[in-house]
Amino acid sequence: MMPDGILNLDKPRGPTSHDVIDRVRELTGVRRVGHAGTLDPLATGVLLVCIGKATRASEYLMAGSKAYRARVRLGVTTDTYDAEGQVVAFASVDPIEVGRAQVEAALTRFRGVIEQVPPMYSALKHEGKPLHRLARRGVEVKREPRRVEISRLELTEWEPPECTLEVTCSSGTYVRALAHDLGQALGCGAHLAGLVRLASGGFRLEDAVTLDAFARAAAKGLWADLLHSIDAALARFPALHLDADDARRLCSGQTIASPPQSPPQGGGEAPERQGRVGQGGLARAYGPDGAFLALAAYDAASGTWRPRKVFYSPNR
Repeated sequence: MMPDGILNLDKPRGPTSHDVIDRVRELTGVRRVGHAGTLDPLATGVLLVCIGKATRASEYLMAGSKAYRARVRLGVTTDTYDAEGQVVAFASVDPIEVGRAQVEAALTRFRGVIEQVPPMYSALKHEGKPLHRLARRGVEVKREPRRVEISRLELTEWEPPECTLEVTCSSGTYVRALAHDLGQALGCGAHLAGLVRLASGGFRLEDAVTLDAFARAAAKGLWADLLHSIDAALARFPALHLDADDARRLCSGQTIASPPQSPPQGGGEAPERQGRVGQGGLARAYGPDGAFLALAAYDAASGTWRPRKVFYSPNR
């Protein structure tokens, strides 16, 4: 069987996320490969690569929070909000008017739940057309602000005219836009000069594999040893342990009654008896041998579970 799983890759600076996917396909011979959250070419760090059936879990990986280390250059504004764009404005950075204290004060308005206007150079679409394509033609359209949450935003280094921020934020947050908006708040402009993704959900940079290391493993036929199991993408959902008959029925598309004696992994009461079944009423379903099988959805009205996504057969 072709291996399935999630590769926690440390993306190098330079290639696009799609370039990395093409390289993984080349190294593994697997065509069904995708990623769970784009990193721009200048960015490095955690890029989650989904291989085989794991591509069906990418939406749950993308929904997780992200952590970044961002280097921001004050005094220079670009059209893309990062170092790859064209400079559109220069401003002097007066150390008296724009010092560490002023930056710290300006950051307060970006913490918590905020409304963020996405950049024109983004993959978001306007009337079916990607914004970045319109931007390259010199067309700018109004973008509606989107609600995002920045749960952590700290100034960790101050080396004017540059500063380094550490950011933990919800999915959909543009760190480029954060850098740009900070510059506007300070009155001097700014752009994102460098970015490292430190974490995506529960996957962290210190555990990531470099592309070169993955290539060496692939040359030895050992690349599958570097993959995380699919249920690692679903770790925030409680576990549902099924007997052989319920496992077969669920994986065949049928609903099943709530197993009364099925504690989640790690102990505790069954998910439905905790008063919470997991985000969206979902749980990870495991067979009697402990093998992960599916993502199941709970129907409180009928007290039954139905398959949301089946990944494996109980008889694999």
